[in-house]
Order: sequence, then structure tokens, then C-alpha cells
Amino acid sequence: MLNIGKIIGKFIKNSSQRDIDKLRSIVKQINAWESKIKDIPDEKFPSKTLKFKSEIKNGINLDKLLPEAFAYIREAARRTLNERHFDVQIMSGIILHQGKISEQKTGEGKTLAATLPVYLNALLEKGVHVVTVNDFLAKRDAAWMGKVYNFLGLSVGCITNEMDDVERKKNYNCDVTYGTNNEFGFDYLRDNMKYNIEEMVQRDHFYCIVDEVDSILIDEARTPLVISGSTENKSDQYFVCNRFVKQLNKDDYELDEKNKNVMLSEKGIDSIEKMSKTYGILKNNNFYDPQNINLVHHINQALKANLLFFKDTDYIVRDNKIQLIDEFTGRVLEGRRFSDGLHQALEAKEKVEIQSENQTLASITYQNYFRLYEKLAGMTGTAATEAEEFFDIYKLPVVSVPTNQKMIRKDWNDQIFRTEKEKNKAIIDKVIGCNIKGQPVLIGTTSINKSEIYSKLLNSKKIKHSVLNAKHHEKEANIIADAGKLNAITCSTNMAGRGTDIKLGGKSLN
Repeated sequence: MLNIGKIIGKFIKNSSQRDIDKLRSIVKQINAWESKIKDIPDEKFPSKTLKFKSEIKNGINLDKLLPEAFAYIREAARRTLNERHFDVQIMSGIILHQGKISEQKTGEGKTLAATLPVYLNALLEKGVHVVTVNDFLAKRDAAWMGKVYNFLGLSVGCITNEMDDVERKKNYNCDVTYGTNNEFGFDYLRDNMKYNIEEMVQRDHFYCIVDEVDSILIDEARTPLVISGSTENKSDQYFVCNRFVKQLNKDDYELDEKNKNVMLSEKGIDSIEKMSKTYGILKNNNFYDPQNINLVHHINQALKANLLFFKDTDYIVRDNKIQLIDEFTGRVLEGRRFSDGLHQALEAKEKVEIQSENQTLASITYQNYFRLYEKLAGMTGTAATEAEEFFDIYKLPVVSVPTNQKMIRKDWNDQIFRTEKEKNKAIIDKVIGCNIKGQPVLIGTTSINKSEIYSKLLNSKKIKHSVLNAKHHEKEANIIADAGKLNAITCSTNMAGRGTDIKLGGKSLN
């Protein structure tokens, strides 16, 4: 049967195909430099970087230097890492330099491709930021790709959670700085709270490459980063309001799960007023009287805590504390708390010690932070589906880069089931089928609760497996490294950005 899409594609090219066609001539120019620089001794590479910087100061455009500069960093990678950029990785590098999003399939070498535009733009001496989704990846990539940059005479820094301001400033002053979206965002907020310019750690927001760009710029984009300060202790009020909310019926409130919102109905207001009178805390017999503003606030937070946030999905209780879970990676967010009394409402709900309430001192969303950069680019394996959103919000076009070898993996359509029971049965049957053949299986879930449901189902069938979620994060590296062993079954919350390679055959094999 004829594939109509392929026939049409021969005559009408999509925007990505047109972009790739334009890049082929630049790739040819870069490849032409390869033979010219192959015999240059190692010690000459840093002096070439100085020469590039001098040419830029004399007015030469980055685009003019691109073919030669890309050829030099390709050669540097070959000598330091024994990895030579493929032509498709060079295309990806040009796309990133142009301030666009490069969509490359998993395993096509995005980390190495990013070294090309990072080096070229670092020549302007304004600092280049490379954003990853966790500290492990930031440290790994800074050390791994740092060998290439150091070979060319550039300095490389990495921002991690435990650093003080002196260390942070030193790392921001490097030519290339790796770090997580959290660290860059919070450093910006802290800088804006400093009283002296000399104390600020960040410099210009010049050029930024975001790894897993769909996760950071779309999924987490509206999540506010908040710096808080403590206020007076109101723990008694949280426990009382939690008790009130526990006694409400379903018709006492209106629930909007999609927008994470809940409101009292008229009946619910009457119920709260009656309970508040009993405790003698209602002023002027009217719930919405200005004198009851604190009561209204505490009731609203207690409603959210009880009806919109769930144990082992949004948070876990450990060491008599509420610890938040990152919905995108399934990890515990160390030291992070909800603001505006919501965290205290959760503590009252779970009957743990209530910490003092915080007030917001500074806040920014990722969306607003990343729009501060003069030039923004990103890379991921899945961006085409959000291409319209990327362009509307960030003016970032998406270009799909072809694979280096012909694609042999098949991406099947989703399967939809009538009930969760039917879906779970189909998943377990599929896992058993693969396990009989010896295939390693990875079950990705969206919450701790879901991963434990599948674990119970597998236990009921007496099937050996590993579970990875926020409760077992300390075993993370070993669990993931062995996930590729023969007959291995790993049940995990979101795997994105965990940063440990899954090797077929397990960690003992190369």
C-alpha cells in the first residue's frame, strides 16, 4: 500500500526539512576545515581560542567564525573524549547557535552537540549557561564536556546546591557555567535581594541552552520559584481549621482538580460558621467579615491540603516531616516548602509538628526567568508536539534533526482502556510476556502510589522486581544501573533526567 505522506513529502517539505537542507552547506564548510587542523599540535588549541576572541573584538561576526570554530571543537572532542561529532550533531549545534530548539531522538548525543554553540558563544566572554534538570547531570556534564573546553583554553564552572556565594560567583565568572534551572532561578532572586552590587553572584543573562527544554520551559514553566521568610507561629489555628474541614460533606465545597482549586459552597460556609461559633473564634457572626480574614485563609489552605494534595503522590511523611515530591522526576525536593500556609495545613492534616509559617519575599516563574536571556536555545527528544507553544511564549522555533543512522525503533500509538483495572492487567501481562523472553522491562509511573500498585500486582504473581521512587531514592544509582540486566523489571516514578545510564546487560558490562 502506498504511503501518501511519503509521496507528498517528496514534493512539499515541512519547515524542519527546509531548515536541515539550508544547514547542509554549512556542514560542508565545517568538514572542509577538518583536514587543515588535523595535524595542529595540542598546545596550539588555546592560542587559537585567543585568536578567535581577538577577531571578534575587531568586528568579525560569530556566524563568519562558525565553520572554523566548530571544526576546532570537533577536533578537540576527538582528541580529549575520543568522540567525533556526526554531521547531524553539527546541524543540531548550528540550530542551537541560531537560538532555536533542536529536537534529537534519544541517544543521538545532545550533550556533545551542545559543546559546539557553547564554545562559539563563549568567545564573546559574556558567559554561557547550560541548564540541566538535576545536580547530578550538571556535575557530570561540566566534568565530562569540561575536558573539551579546557583543551581549548576555556574555563568551566558548575553551580550546585551546597555552594556559598563566593564559590557561586567564581563559577558564574567562568566562560561556561553548568547548573540546574532551580539554582539559576534562585540565584537571580537572591541577587535581587542583595544591598550591594558587589555581593551579586550572577553576571549578564547572555546565552542559555536548556536541556530537556520541554520539561523546563513548558511543564514547569509556570511553577513559581519562591524565597520565603518566617512569620509568627499559628499552629493551633491550622489544627482547628483542619478539624473543621474533615467534618465537611461533599456538597459543602466545589472542587476544581484541573486548576488545583477548591471553594466552599453556601452550605459549606454555613457549616464552617456553626463550627467556628462553637469554638468562639467567629467575629460578627459572618465568615467573610474583614475581621475573619485569617480564618478564611486557614480554611482555604486546609481545604486544599485535604482535597487537592495527596500523600505518596505530592508529598511523603518522613522523620515526622512533610517532604515534597517533584512531580516531574519523582524525587524528594530537599528543603523545599509550600508557601502561604499550605505546608502548615499539610502538617496539620498529617498530624506532624507544624513549622513556623513563611511569607513570600521574592518570586519568579521559570517562564519569566528564561526570557531574561538575550539568546535562548534548547534541546530535547520531544519538542515538535509543543512547537506552537514554544513559539508563542518564547519565540523559539523547533527544528527536528534526523538520526545519524536509519531509525529502526518503532514508536507505537497509545493504547486506551475502559477501566484502570483493565489497563493494569494489560501492563502486567505485557511485563510477564517480556520477562519470559528475558527482556529487561521498565515501568514508568506518575506517582509513588502508582509504582507501589504495580509492585503489589507483580508480587501477587511472584515476579521479582525493583521499585524506585522517592522512598527508595538512596538506592537509585544501583537500581537504574541494573535495570538493563537480563530478566530485570524496574518499577519507577518518572525517569526523566535521573542521569544514570541504563546499560543493557547491567552495570558490570560495557
